[in-house]
Amino acid sequence: MYVFLIVGLFIIIIASVCTYGFLIEPRRMIITKHDIYSDKIPITFHGIRVVQFSDTHIGRHYSLKRLAALVEKINSLKPDIVAFTGDLFDAGRNENLSKYDPSSILSLIQAPNGKFAVYGNHDFGYSRKHRSTGPFLENAGFEMLLNESKRIKMPDGEFITVSGLDDYVCGKPNARSAFAKLNDRHFNLLLAHEPDVADSLARYPIDLQLSGHSHGGQVSLPLVGALIRTSLGRKYIGGLYRVQERLRKNRPYTLFVNRGIGTTRIPIRLGSVPELCVFTLLRPE
Repeated sequence: MYVFLIVGLFIIIIASVCTYGFLIEPRRMIITKHDIYSDKIPITFHGIRVVQFSDTHIGRHYSLKRLAALVEKINSLKPDIVAFTGDLFDAGRNENLSKYDPSSILSLIQAPNGKFAVYGNHDFGYSRKHRSTGPFLENAGFEMLLNESKRIKMPDGEFITVSGLDDYVCGKPNARSAFAKLNDRHFNLLLAHEPDVADSLARYPIDLQLSGHSHGGQVSLPLVGALIRTSLGRKYIGGLYRVQERLRKNRPYTLFVNRGIGTTRIPIRLGSVPELCVFTLLRPE
């Protein structure tokens, strides 16, 4: 009798966990907010809001309808700058991406100081041979940053820089080229899909790196942590980190790893709720 009760209870628990992981948590959304303080932030950038989203993995398990709802949420946050840190699609090997064309939806994102994006490993398709998502993002008004830096200027001439690196798994990243014109006196923002590259970049004058890729492990259990750790997303899984603090004592290198929006391979999330991130740039008084 007790055996049947225990087995029945176990089945109910497993069924409940699977229902939540496959049907509920992937459709949830958390908005994470962080204040970024630096005396290198110009006074005219004080209060500027940067909204980051990542890893949408549009395809069979993440529809354009859900993307439209995401865009509404992004606009409700009133961003000044929007950053997308890679992995737009999660299409099958021979799927035609045009049927998932998100350009008209993503073009609705309002960001008066610019929309910027970098490539992730899934942006090369399953063949891993060529970038396939750039035109969709460019048609939506995003500026693709491919081993380069851009200045975001205010009318008074003050600026911060935003840099972007090509994907480290499938692309041809070139940090030396991307950061050639950076100056340590200015506030420098970096977009790079894979978070673990931060350790190798600490010698450059980067103040804040925004990454995705890890999905927060996609399945993360108490006392165990992330069950899925992907290449270059093993050390830094999710949240805020200080990188190479011993090397960067007086000029902190802050890394933020976004858990992303969608899923890949298996459409499950458990203990890793999708997130949108808002960073408010603040100059200390």
